[in-house]
Amino acid sequence: MDDLPDLTLGIEEEYLLVDAATGDLSDAPDALMQACKAELSDQVSPEFLRCQIEIGTPVAADITEARAQLATLRRAISRHAGEFGLAPISVACHPSADWREQGRTDKERYHRLSHQMRGMARRMLICGMHVHVGLPDPATRIDLMNQFSYFLPHLLALSASSPFWQGEDTGLASYRTTVFGGYPRTGLPPHFTSWHEFERASQTLTDLGIIEDSSEIWWDLRPSARFPTLETRICDACPRLSDTITMAALIQTTLRMLLRLSRRNQRWRQYDNFLIGENRWRALRYGLSEGLIDFGAGRIQPFTQIAEDWLAMIAEDADRLNCQPAAARVRDIVALGNSSDRQRAIFNAAVTAGASRDEAHRAVVMHLIEEFGADL
Repeated sequence: MDDLPDLTLGIEEEYLLVDAATGDLSDAPDALMQACKAELSDQVSPEFLRCQIEIGTPVAADITEARAQLATLRRAISRHAGEFGLAPISVACHPSADWREQGRTDKERYHRLSHQMRGMARRMLICGMHVHVGLPDPATRIDLMNQFSYFLPHLLALSASSPFWQGEDTGLASYRTTVFGGYPRTGLPPHFTSWHEFERASQTLTDLGIIEDSSEIWWDLRPSARFPTLETRICDACPRLSDTITMAALIQTTLRMLLRLSRRNQRWRQYDNFLIGENRWRALRYGLSEGLIDFGAGRIQPFTQIAEDWLAMIAEDADRLNCQPAAARVRDIVALGNSSDRQRAIFNAAVTAGASRDEAHRAVVMHLIEEFGADL
């Protein structure tokens, strides 16, 4: 299997800045961004809203290097934020903040998007996590995008971290997914027969002036516009570093498994987006609690079984990529719950202990602050 590409990694995370004492959202002071830029250069940037910061790791050779890079970035952001009485949290939605009160970053690209999307853009108080896997051959990127789409709902269920929106329990595990779904060119990627078909489709929109380039195609999974990578975008931001790394390990090893099959003239069966979309709905609605449909077996499988089957499929690849421990942590996530489960447990425990709803939401934010730095 030495002819397989290296499958390098890059991870992007979006953080919210909160007041370290109250848990309320706070705009990033210019001095904070300048300090972060001075230390981290282009690995840190402002996001659409002023209360957000985006980070991106350099290209990592393997999951161990990616973890070290991400830990360095999280520590730096936390340290600089602390100098201003702030703290970063890595979560898809703040549990109680009002999107109407948030200021937009003064950047031409964001002004243009706001003009295009109008009211939808104002609600974009959400954060995600993206994983890039290096695949030099464009045709391979498209082929694996078609096959890997099957696993996108699984990743969403594991990473779901947005049960609350504006102080209300939405009843969903990933409310972020529904907010972002209001944008055009989002959701599951369509099936393309070739790289050239994808290029023609994206170039049509570019030539018409509808998009600047393919970076404004925001599918759950896409060929990156800037790098020779396949970019998985479906995950909610993960509060814990270890959970982010587990998502990255599952993505990297699963793509290697699909490549390994292709060398044997085999491939993962492609299912229509109608069916995958049903699993995507189950993931954003229920998270881990109700399982997903196994279309081959023709039944709904509990996540305990899904995790074991998945780990068995990628065992050889996890060994070759030296990320077996990171991938195997999926068992812990399934057993102990995802972030949505933990946030609800914190909120309910606080209310049971006599806290008001505002106090319970504050307890959730303090829990998220703690999780941000818990395993650095």
